Order: sequence, then structure tokens, then C-alpha cells
Amino acid sequence: MGESPGLVRAGAVAVALVLDHTLREPPPAVHPVRLAGRYLSTAGRRVPAAPRGPAVTAGAVAWAAGATTALVAGRLVERALRGAAPWRRAVVLGVVLWPLFAHRMLLDEVAAVERALIDDGVGAGRAAVARIVSRDVSALTPAQVRQAAIESLGENLSDSVVAPLLWFAAAGLPAAALYRFANTADAVWGYRTERWQHAGTVAARADDLLNLLPARLTGLLLAGGVVPLADLRREAARTPSPNAGWPMAALALRLGVRLEKPAAYVLGAAGREPTADDTAAALRLAGREFWRAGRRR
Repeated sequence: MGESPGLVRAGAVAVALVLDHTLREPPPAVHPVRLAGRYLSTAGRRVPAAPRGPAVTAGAVAWAAGATTALVAGRLVERALRGAAPWRRAVVLGVVLWPLFAHRMLLDEVAAVERALIDDGVGAGRAAVARIVSRDVSALTPAQVRQAAIESLGENLSDSVVAPLLWFAAAGLPAAALYRFANTADAVWGYRTERWQHAGTVAARADDLLNLLPARLTGLLLAGGVVPLADLRREAARTPSPNAGWPMAALALRLGVRLEKPAAYVLGAAGREPTADDTAAALRLAGREFWRAGRRR
């Protein structure tokens, strides 16, 4: 492997992908995302719920402390590898990058929803999909369970796969670590509950900003040149999020299915209710076909 930083990063991504698809995740005790989640939960309990001004300020300070730690940690790893052989840098960077994204787990979790529906019925399907969505699942029909699973597949393909890899390719391990912390902070603090709606303001805005490009890229790759850009843009705008609609709309239009979150949005309103075949097709689009689409572009 040559001295080019681009080649080293490409090698690191290859190492991380192999680890992700063979070992899935490192142990929880050393998983950086889980460690970030623990920090955020602890810090969040010390952030005042109100009034708004002090809550936003305290949340911003806690977020900045965590983000700085992520940046510095990534920088220290890269600095420690200075002078090492390119192949060694690629391997070590790949091992550190590995837990910052989660492709295999995402595919497995969505596939598990479909297996639960088929093997054990709608109750089991609801329990399985509750692992990957934040909405109330207690009254979902089988079609709505599949809708939620496919929506989560699209959104998390951007958040948990494309975004960390894109930031790593653009600016190395510090950028990937910062992104993953920001995304985790939004997941922990970003829900609009009474407790977190103010403390999570900075976390939510940072996550929106860092996902602007990855979400659109994910949507275009899932659309595969089959869905017209104007249609994709129109459907994506139907969601409250500035980003999540892109990959979800791409799947809805590519598969010809209706994806709905009650009282929030409907994507592909003219489409049919998704079936088991549509879940399988969505998993193919988000799996090997997704990487092929990326190479073509």
C-alpha cells in the first residue's frame, strides 16, 4: 500500500467492513458509542430541564465537552500512527473505525423484524421493531410494522453507515469520531420530551448539519438512477426532518410502497402496503447492491 492518505483510508474502510460483517460489534465495555451514550446519559441528568436558556447553555457545554473528547481521541490515534508502515496504519485505523458504524447489525435487526412477523405473528413483530424505532408500536398492523422497519433501514443506513464513512474519507478518524458522538447525542437527547427538548437543542442541530450531505447521498444511491431526482426531492420534503426523508423516500419510491408514520408523514402515498417481499428487496438495496451503487458513482 502506498503512502497516499487516500489509499490508507480506503484500506482502513476495507478492514472495518470486514470486521463489521464478521464480528459485528466489539465488546460493550470498550465500545466507544456505548461509552458516549453513558456519558451523555450521566451528563444529561445534570442538565436542568428548565428554564430554556440555562438548559440550552448547559446542554451545549456538555455536548461540546464530549465532542472535543471525540475529536482529540481520534487525533491522538492518528498521531500515534505517524511513521508507521501504511499497511499498519490502515489496519489500526480500520479497527478503531469499526465500532463507529454498524451495517451488519442494521441489516440483521431489520431482517429479524420480518422473521418475527412470519414466525410468531404481529406481537413478536412489534417487539422486534421496537428495538429500532422510537414510536409507539403497541397497535401497529403487520404492514405498519414493515413500514417502520423499512423506514428505520433507510434512515439508519445514512446515520450509521454512510455518514461515518463519508466523514472518515473526508477528514479522517477525528471527523468520524466527532460525527458518531454527535449522532449519538441526538439519539440520547434529541427526542422532544419535557426533559430533553431544550438540553438537546444543540445536539439536534449539530446532527442535522453533519447529516445534510450523507442523507442526500444515501438517498441518491438507494434511488439507483431509477427514481427521478425531482420525485425524490418532493417526497423527502414531506418529513419533519431535513435529512431522514431522503433515504426513506428513495426506498418508498424505488419499491413502490407506502411508508407512513402516523400523524407525522406519508411517503409514496400512492404505493401499496409493503409485504415480506418488499422487506427482502429493501434489505438487498441496503446491502450488497448499495455498495455496488456506490462503486458505480
